[in-house]
Amino acid sequence: MTASETLAEFSGIKVMVIDDSKTIRRSAESLLQKVGYEVLTADNGFEALPIISSQHPDIIFIDIMMPRLDGYQTCALVKNNPKYRDIPIVMLSSEDGLFDRAKGRVVGAEQYLTKPFTRDDLLDAIRIHLLDKNKDA
Repeated sequence: MTASETLAEFSGIKVMVIDDSKTIRRSAESLLQKVGYEVLTADNGFEALPIISSQHPDIIFIDIMMPRLDGYQTCALVKNNPKYRDIPIVMLSSEDGLFDRAKGRVVGAEQYLTKPFTRDDLLDAIRIHLLDKNKDA
């Protein structure tokens, strides 16, 4: 696949990254923008909710441990709203615990990535939840 085909595949997709670490947000934003995604960011769930409401991202990456509204609470709020429940959510955590993964599933997350994640981890998650799903439709 050429670089222009890759950019065409990813154009028009809005990705949201919610993480209280400025480094993680900037790193994910940079990686995703380089391949053509529109990237929205927020540093906690409370700040993210109005952005989700107004921008309706196609996929959301959420850190678990954040102030105000943590990742589990934010995921549950998004998934309990009929308007947004179909947005795939990928939980991000520095912990690779079974309990964290299970709790993420309970609140409706589709996937769980352990930090530090790579560019390919992010792109694979987007492919699985958006691009491959659209091919099947």
